[in-house]
Amino acid sequence: MVGVTAVATVAVASGVAAAAPAGPASQPASSRPAAGTTADVGDTTRQLALVKIHLAALERHRLAVEARRAAARRAAKRRAAARRAAELAAAQQAAQQSAQQPSGSSAGGSVTPSGSPQQIAMAMLGSYGWSSSQFGCLRSLWNAESVWNPSATNPTSGAYGIPQALPGDKMASAGADWQTNPATQIRWGLGYIQSVYGSPCAAWSHEEAVGSY
Repeated sequence: MVGVTAVATVAVASGVAAAAPAGPASQPASSRPAAGTTADVGDTTRQLALVKIHLAALERHRLAVEARRAAARRAAKRRAAARRAAELAAAQQAAQQSAQQPSGSSAGGSVTPSGSPQQIAMAMLGSYGWSSSQFGCLRSLWNAESVWNPSATNPTSGAYGIPQALPGDKMASAGADWQTNPATQIRWGLGYIQSVYGSPCAAWSHEEAVGSY
C-alpha cells in the first residue's frame, strides 16, 4: 500500500505541473510589446521639439530681417525728403544771391574768380564763411563725384556737372550758363553744401559713410 500511494502521489503531482498555466516567458512573441517602442516614441518627441525650435528661430530671423528692411526704407525716404528740401533751399539761396549781385560777381559780391575749377572753388570758400582748411574735403568730395569735370554725367542717375546736381538743370538757379561754366556749377554746389551739411568736410564725411552727399 505504501508503494501504490507513492506512485499515485507522483502521478497527481505530475498532472498538476502539466496543467499549470504558462508564465510570461512562455507567452508568444506577438503578445509582448515590441522591443524599443518606448525609445522610438521618445526620439520622435524630441525630434518634433527640435523642429519646432528651429521653425521658431527662422520666424524670428524673418521678422528681424523685415524690420531692418522697413527701417532702411523709412531712412531712405527721410534722406530723400531732406535732400529735396535742401536742394530747394540751395536753389532759393542761389537765386537770391544772383538777384542781389551784378552779373559776373560771386556769392560774396566780388568778381567771379578765374582759373581751374579747383582754383575757382578755393577762391569762393571765404564767401560762404569757410576757411581754406575746408578745401581738402571739398577736393576729395568732388573728385569722388565728378573728378571736377563740368561736363561729367552719371549714366545711371543723370546727375550732372562738378557737384553732380540731380537733375542738372537745378543749377540754372545759379546761372543760365550752368551746363558749361564751372564757376556757376561750383556756386550752386557750395550753396547746396552749406544748406544741407554746413561745410565741405561735413559733406565729405557723409559721402564716405553712405557713398553720396
